[in-house]
Amino acid sequence: MNLNTPAFSSFTHDGLNLAYFDEGDPNGAPVLLIHGFASTASVNWVHPGWVKTLGDAGYRVIAMDNRGHGASDKPHDAEAYRPWHMAGDSIALLDHLGIPEANIMGYSMGARISVFAALARPDRVRSLVLGGLGIGMTDGVGDWDPIADALLAPALDGVSHARGRMFRAFAEQTKSDRQALAACIRGSRDLVPREDMGKIDAPTLIGVGTKDDIAGSPQELASLMPNAEALDIPGRDHMLAVGDKVFKQAVLGFYGKVAGR
Repeated sequence: MNLNTPAFSSFTHDGLNLAYFDEGDPNGAPVLLIHGFASTASVNWVHPGWVKTLGDAGYRVIAMDNRGHGASDKPHDAEAYRPWHMAGDSIALLDHLGIPEANIMGYSMGARISVFAALARPDRVRSLVLGGLGIGMTDGVGDWDPIADALLAPALDGVSHARGRMFRAFAEQTKSDRQALAACIRGSRDLVPREDMGKIDAPTLIGVGTKDDIAGSPQELASLMPNAEALDIPGRDHMLAVGDKVFKQAVLGFYGKVAGR
C-alpha cells in the first residue's frame, strides 16, 4: 500500500468540475488511468502502488476522479453516467493537458469507459489495458439493480444481497455520495457490441483475476479483437486483482512491447 496521495488539480468538462493528478516523469510516455465504480483515483491507483510502479518505470501517470466519485462533481441523474459521457471526460482531460495520444488503462467500469474512448477516438489511444472486465464487456455482468438498491438502503445492516453488501461497504469506506453512485450504476452499464470490439486495433492487454465472479473471461473478450492478449491474475477476486504484482509485471512488459512497435 502506498498512501502518499498526489496533489490534485481540476478542469471543467460538460459543465462538471473534475479532479485529476499528473505524476511521474513529465517527459515520459503518458498513461491515463481510469478507475472503477465506487472507487477513486487514489483508492484504485495510488494506494495499490500503480502510480509508483509506473512512475518508477519512467511513465507520466495521469488519473482523475470520474464524475460522481472522489473530489469531482457528482450529478444525481443516471443519464449523466452513460459510458460515452464518461469517456468524453477522459479525452477532455488529455485535451486539457495537451496530450495527443496516451496509453489508457481502466479497471472494471474504467475498462468499459476506456473501450468507449477507444471506439470514439481511436487516434487518441496508443494502447489499452482492460482490468477486471472480460467478456462481461459485451455480454453483461448480471443484475446490478440490487447494487443501486443497496447503496440507497438506510443502513448496511438491512442489505442482504451479497454483491450489494460488498459495494455498499466499499462506498462507505471511501465516504462516497451514495445517491450519485446509485445513479452511476444505473446509467453506466451499456454493453459494447461484439462487432465493435473487433474494430479496436490498438494493442490491448486484458487482465482478470481467476477468482473474479464479475468480469467474465478475458480470453473470450481478447478473441474478439485483432490485437489483444489475455492475462489470468492467479488467485485474485474482483477487488484484489487490481494491485496484484503479476498484473503489474504484465503491464510493464506489455508497455515495453508497445513502445517497441
